[in-house]
Amino acid sequence: MELAITKAKARLSELVAAAQEGERVVITKNGEPAVELVRCQQRKGGFDFDKWEAARRQLGIKDAPPEEAKAMREAFHDPALSRRVLGLEDD
Repeated sequence: MELAITKAKARLSELVAAAQEGERVVITKNGEPAVELVRCQQRKGGFDFDKWEAARRQLGIKDAPPEEAKAMREAFHDPALSRRVLGLEDD
């Protein structure tokens, strides 16, 4: 499903429901794709840091200091992480 942003505003609930059902929903701006709505994946456990650290040790890569590892875990679960990674910080 593809809709212009002006039409998407009035049908947001319908678009969210479609995305939750797995339908591809693209919102366009000035005739060009701007965003795609996707359902959130509820995964059990998320990223397995213990498995990752074990693989790093097996490869001879030293573990990060405990405070740095804790900061990485917290940052990974921060919803604004992708904005920071992409350099889209709010000014």
